[in-house]
Amino acid sequence: MPALIVEATESTLPEQKKSLKFWEKRNNLAEQKKTKKAKKQTLKSTNPSDTDINTLIQQYQAGRYGNAEKLAASLTKRFPNHQFGWKVLGVILQQTGRIRESLVPNQKAAALFPQDAEAHSNLGITLQGLGRLNEAEASLRQAIALIPDCAEAHYNLGITLQELGRLDEAEASYRQATALKPGYVEANNNLGNTLQELGRLDEAEASLRQAIALKPDYAKAHYNMGVTLNEAGRLHEAEVSYKQAIALTPDYGQAHYNLGITLQELGRLDEAEASYRQATALKPGYAEAYNNLGNTLLELGRLEEAAASFRQALDLEPDYAEAHSNLGIVLHKSGALEEAEASCRKAIALKSDFTAGYSTLLFLQSSSNFEHTSYLKDALSYAKSIRGEISSRFSEWSCAREPERLRIGLVSGDFSNHPVGYFLEGLLAQFNSSSLELYAYPTKLLEDELTTRIKPYFSYWSPLLGKSDQEAAQLIYNDKIHILIDLSGHTANNRLPIFAWKPAPIQVSWLGYWASSGVPEMDYILGDPFVTPNNEAAHFIEKIWQLPESYLCFTEPNVALEVMPLPALSAGVITFGCFNKLVKMTDEVVSLRSKILNIIPGSKLFLKNDQLQYASERNKVLSRFAAHGIGADQLILEGPSPRAEYLASYNRVDIALSPYPYGGGTTSAEGLWMGVPVLTKRGDYFLSHLGESIAHNTGLSDWIAADEDEYIAKAVQFSSDLDGLMKLRAGLREQVLASPLFDAPRFARHFERAVWSMWSKWQETNLSQ
Repeated sequence: MPALIVEATESTLPEQKKSLKFWEKRNNLAEQKKTKKAKKQTLKSTNPSDTDINTLIQQYQAGRYGNAEKLAASLTKRFPNHQFGWKVLGVILQQTGRIRESLVPNQKAAALFPQDAEAHSNLGITLQGLGRLNEAEASLRQAIALIPDCAEAHYNLGITLQELGRLDEAEASYRQATALKPGYVEANNNLGNTLQELGRLDEAEASLRQAIALKPDYAKAHYNMGVTLNEAGRLHEAEVSYKQAIALTPDYGQAHYNLGITLQELGRLDEAEASYRQATALKPGYAEAYNNLGNTLLELGRLEEAAASFRQALDLEPDYAEAHSNLGIVLHKSGALEEAEASCRKAIALKSDFTAGYSTLLFLQSSSNFEHTSYLKDALSYAKSIRGEISSRFSEWSCAREPERLRIGLVSGDFSNHPVGYFLEGLLAQFNSSSLELYAYPTKLLEDELTTRIKPYFSYWSPLLGKSDQEAAQLIYNDKIHILIDLSGHTANNRLPIFAWKPAPIQVSWLGYWASSGVPEMDYILGDPFVTPNNEAAHFIEKIWQLPESYLCFTEPNVALEVMPLPALSAGVITFGCFNKLVKMTDEVVSLRSKILNIIPGSKLFLKNDQLQYASERNKVLSRFAAHGIGADQLILEGPSPRAEYLASYNRVDIALSPYPYGGGTTSAEGLWMGVPVLTKRGDYFLSHLGESIAHNTGLSDWIAADEDEYIAKAVQFSSDLDGLMKLRAGLREQVLASPLFDAPRFARHFERAVWSMWSKWQETNLSQ
């Protein structure tokens, strides 16, 4: 998730109208004492005249800072040992944004009259602005020692402590400021910021609402309310707060940026794009906004624009690790695999604890050109990057040792219309509630109709948004979970670092990923004899636990669609199809498909996916196939459709061609349900075995090719037998619905047996504890 930016109010300068007069009187008294002691000196010769002082005060209070600055500078030259000129000059330089220039005058003022609390406070503000926080703290504490009831000094000390990361002390300072000055709106605002950083979101909201009540047109407080509500997962309310801040201050670049984040999380990508573009228009050097604009364009499938946006962010900040990582994703989706990996490695070289960057690198490695030794080396580096955040992992658990029901926790950002949701829904409905009790830990707020359907299957639904990894782990631990299952791996919205805390005695990786998590605390990876054969155990840090048939169980689509007759019968030509993402269509895949199209007269290839809604992507595909002698007349290119229309598109396909090494999962299951057999190629690691598992578990083992030559031969063979294709198509839906890939009650029995066996094994191992 993009980082939200919290808006802190600037340090508060003293109210000069009263202060200058007050300190003028104090200074005169001090000088009188010096005069009596020196005897030979007079006030007139060593002090500014009343006329000098009053003129300076009048110019300052009238806002004529240029004139006031000249007068103050003149006084410091004429009376270098008198505090008044130095003090006013320091304040003017502060107020006109020249913080560095204000340092010497403020140091002089504090040194010339050490009992002047206001001078120490002003010096503290300057030091704070220069990043010299420890010195700033000392000056502000000196001011408070001199005048304990100075609310502004307590407030500015709070800012310094907050920037030092000493949040509990910052909270105390802000509370002291509000106690001394109940209407202190800025202190309430910054108190809210601090409480938000401490994760005490309800208290943060209360403090910010107090700030808004005191000053309804306070844009910064509305903005920070948006940050707090976003962190709490209340995205629609956060949207309202950001828009209120923008209504009050239309050129509020950060508010446009954070609104973009909220809209992006709500799935309203076009609006998010507009917000990020507004942020960059207002702040052309806003690298974070360019980065998040790139993420939005990436989600929209506009890869060239996304790459340009990430590169713009990097032009502004060459060491921006997140932008390097995101550029790697775009390059990977564009087929530039070596450049993609280099970009990701650059990101983690810049930021050694960049866990999301490691996840991106591991995802890319696992989905193309997988080599398990190299992968595991990077996976262990990932584990090292998260270990530094863990103070002490759990080693004892209070979950029931002899439970009647196992408590199973599922951690995922994909409890929705997503491949994970499609494979999960049917299974959840079949679990024996007297055997298992399910706990859901969503990592993403976005919900849809599938979410609504599956929620009742869980005893508890506890979103992890707004919780640190430690807080989330503590929540899961307190729920007394027996087996915690990760459904994300290194895909988007994962919370793998939670598993490193070991909040449950048994932890399992399943469904949403296809390689090792790299987390030593993950006990098992759940697979089957085809995707996780025992002779590939070295590919994983986790132990392999095999389900007996399929590790997947697809939920029959909730749409009324008939399987139509074989389209080749009416079209007179064979139409091959692939509805997978373009990133899976490597140069080798393009070459292989082109050979098939060249061999089979009049054959066509139907490609359908999100990226093909854009002319630039369609033109790239046409160009890639043209290089192999395939004309545009042999290609059917279509963009996305609503799910029912998307599934109906399979009625225009005779044979599906699964890509490799990253084959189809959801698309293959959907195609089979629509009566379309899938030709796949044998692999040598988890992801490349996926098609084999699906084929074996649906009675289509003869649709697995050993190599490219056999792939071509089988495509020619099957497409030449229209009668055989027609008969297969007519009964394929019934065949697959009865298979392990779709038979949810059967799969549920296997799953329940597996988790209970895991628990029994754990009990035996930990019997003496």
